[in-house]
Amino acid sequence: MEQVHIRRVMETSQPALSKSLTSQGAIELWLRRQRCSATRSVYRRDMGRLTTTLDKTLADTDPLDLELFAEKLAESGLAPISQGRTLAAIRSFFRFAERIGYCRNVAAGLELPRSEPALSERIIPQEDVRRMIELEPEGRNKVLLAVLYSAGLRVSELCGLRWRNLQTRGDAGQILIHGKGGRTRVVLLPAGVWGQFAPLKGTAGPDAPVFASRSGKPLERSRVRRIVRAASERAGIAAEVSSHWLRHAHASHALDRGAPIHLVQATLGHRSVATTSRYLHARPGESSAGYLTV
Repeated sequence: MEQVHIRRVMETSQPALSKSLTSQGAIELWLRRQRCSATRSVYRRDMGRLTTTLDKTLADTDPLDLELFAEKLAESGLAPISQGRTLAAIRSFFRFAERIGYCRNVAAGLELPRSEPALSERIIPQEDVRRMIELEPEGRNKVLLAVLYSAGLRVSELCGLRWRNLQTRGDAGQILIHGKGGRTRVVLLPAGVWGQFAPLKGTAGPDAPVFASRSGKPLERSRVRRIVRAASERAGIAAEVSSHWLRHAHASHALDRGAPIHLVQATLGHRSVATTSRYLHARPGESSAGYLTV
């Protein structure tokens, strides 16, 4: 019955596709393009990993949903090659989905895992982070780097910030961050970071993006990645630093300085403290090796 429905849908116009297709129907339509039955089977399983974690249809999925899914995939223990294939399949599906008019391509900025270094290798020293911020010549980008690090934001959360999400608290302030499924969290910012927002705002209204492009629209995630990469190169960091490395640095540095793990969990928006505890294992404060004589 499903195949009959898909065949009928294929004969209709693109506007009708967006109204008549279910998530599974769109997936099956995409899979029909794969000639090999084994490939179709693997890709169906890959898309199943996504759909079983979502509480919405694929048509309603947004970039943050995919970013959170990629994080969950990385934490699942799935082999890196399988992670990469799954995310590649998702990107292929959403390109196809936009082409047929089912939904927009929300996976355009989804990065595929490369031979990713271990978490411990992705935690840059605090001195390097400080150099990245201090050597940034553009005011907006300097604030952007400081907020990514001090608030531990995901790049999609940073791009989604509006001026109404910022509130003053004494000499400092707080930002309201919108996460997956309408979940929100509040992060307090130190006075030194908060004070940098004033010259950035100008005459912007409450609904204007905090980090805007020249056109006034929110910065795209790809632009943020380029800003971070340029800052790391300027600071003389050999590794290919991404915006997410600043989030790793926030967690590790805060725990190193004695921040309670549940507080770091709440600040970063981790659903489980087990995710936050990875940073303790990545940079242990002590080892039994110190008790041995070699």
